[in-house]
Amino acid sequence: MKINIGLTEEQREHIAHGLSRLLADTYGLYLKTHNFHWNVTGPMFATLHTMFEEEYLELATAVDEIAERIRALGVQAPGSYSEFVELSSIKEASGVLSASEMIAQMVEGQETVIRTARSIFPAADDAHDEPTADLLTQRMQIHEKNAWMLRSLLMD
Repeated sequence: MKINIGLTEEQREHIAHGLSRLLADTYGLYLKTHNFHWNVTGPMFATLHTMFEEEYLELATAVDEIAERIRALGVQAPGSYSEFVELSSIKEASGVLSASEMIAQMVEGQETVIRTARSIFPAADDAHDEPTADLLTQRMQIHEKNAWMLRSLLMD
């Protein structure tokens, strides 16, 4: 059945492609956050273990919301590791990292997701795609707050 929601097929596909990049970045950050939750050590263990858990649980919900928005636009959502690797800007963590290195990488990851979301916003705005614009605004607000809180942990 043809989709008739006030957006052209081209607009829907363009926005969905941007959301696919956001989905891949969000999933990459989810995976990194879960990794850090499992592997953090040191004097801030309890604080970071709990903080990382709260963040990965929120990211799990976000992944679903972003994928469902892509589907509502009539486009297939990416769902494989190979697709995510191709679309994502999140750098994988490797090796044994200190808590401070984990925090720094988390700040970088949060900011990467913000930049990706912000890059999609003009297309959603130009198309008057308020549901996507609302989703992007919410994601940017959450990631900006997370980046601020994580960055605060690195200050003396």
